[in-house]
Amino acid sequence: MKPPLKTVSHVDLPRYMGDWYVIANIPYFAEKNCFDSIESYALRPDGKINNWFRCRKGSFEAPMEQKASAVATVVDKASNAIWTVHFFKIIGVKYEILDLDPNYQWVMVGHPSRRYGWIMARSRTLDEATYQKILQGTVSQGYDPAQFHKVPQRAASAATISPGAAVSH
Repeated sequence: MKPPLKTVSHVDLPRYMGDWYVIANIPYFAEKNCFDSIESYALRPDGKINNWFRCRKGSFEAPMEQKASAVATVVDKASNAIWTVHFFKIIGVKYEILDLDPNYQWVMVGHPSRRYGWIMARSRTLDEATYQKILQGTVSQGYDPAQFHKVPQRAASAATISPGAAVSH
């Protein structure tokens, strides 16, 4: 059994909310062959978090589609760094914030199994030195950095669909 992941000491939830571009991930079925992947978060009045995942399947020319919609619950209220994300109200998945830029410009999110992981940023690109630093940090968490795959992101000038906008299904 692997040791527990080490999360950041504190996450300012209102500051964390909004769009995060998926820079790299250990892809699972919904993320395979995705372009322009975006994770979005919004605090709800009940303290839970709405979560959307959108991407273009197969190419930059494909329509932006909402691939998943979920509701997260913060499990560790002291740090706000451990969540359970609920899909279809019955499937609960751990979401642990392992590394977070002090200015909330990038984040590394993991799962206790180490079969899932995400490196995300507020912009569509992350400079290579920062990306490599984050990737190296995954090693101390028990990840194999070679499992992470960069997600193609369109140039920063391209328009982004907000979570409330209509999307194709």
